[in-house]
Amino acid sequence: MAKTKEQKKKILDVLKDKIAKSKSVVFSSDNGATVQSVESLRKELRDNGAEYLVTKKTLLKLATKDVEGENQVEDLSGSVGLTLSYEDEATGANVVNKFAKKQESFELSGGILEGGFILPEKIKVLATLPSREQLLAKLVGSIQSPITGMVRVLSGNTRDLVGVLNAIKEKKS
Repeated sequence: MAKTKEQKKKILDVLKDKIAKSKSVVFSSDNGATVQSVESLRKELRDNGAEYLVTKKTLLKLATKDVEGENQVEDLSGSVGLTLSYEDEATGANVVNKFAKKQESFELSGGILEGGFILPEKIKVLATLPSREQLLAKLVGSIQSPITGMVRVLSGNTRDLVGVLNAIKEKKS
């Protein structure tokens, strides 16, 4: 059954809202992927604060007409899979990239990051970035490392002094 104009407008509004709320969007083509594999992808994305949905190219074109850069939607074919990352820019791209390596028919076709279109090569680079928590842990380790070294150096002098004093005490006794 065909959709009415009101239904299409509601779908378009929901799609625009989801794209606006997401930190990054990855376009993909899921031609040839099985239903079970796509469902497992959706579950993994939900567990990581992202969402996967399929939309028509014409609706996506209307939803992304305000996005800066060269419009990549024209180059997409058929239905388009959207991976919307809500918590972290890299998480959704990482999960979809791993899935694309397992499924040969699944192809990454570009995306949206920081309000502009990005190429598929940039999606693969984004997918290799560590998560926000991992980056914060590395930052804390980098900040903590010089302080720890300084504490060891300063405590080394007092440790050596105590060792010398103990040696003198043992020699006199």
